[in-house]
Amino acid sequence: MNKNDQEFLVQKIRTQYTEKEHTQLDELKKLDIKVKRPANAFAYSFGTVSAIVMGGGMSLVMTDIGEVVGLSDALIPGIVIGIVGMIPLGFAYPAYNRILKKERQRIAPEILRLSEELMK
Repeated sequence: MNKNDQEFLVQKIRTQYTEKEHTQLDELKKLDIKVKRPANAFAYSFGTVSAIVMGGGMSLVMTDIGEVVGLSDALIPGIVIGIVGMIPLGFAYPAYNRILKKERQRIAPEILRLSEELMK
């Protein structure tokens, strides 16, 4: 390992143990994350539940789980359940965009103020 690599590694390890100064850039990053968090949480949870419902319908159609739960012909209920799971998936992305837009409008003045201060 040459001298430059060694100095870089030492500096990298050293920065992990020194206290960082809280800056306006850190605050701006936190606000950006705060804007995206509700939209992401909704989209992930809504999409996951919808995909599980759709998968349950697919399982009824493609396996013999219908017989285990007492359905003699699980094809039609499986298709219906699968479609019921697909429909909300189509609304997940527009809902994500709506929530994100609303949060951006709510936090925008603070983000713009901080970004103006940082750009000066």
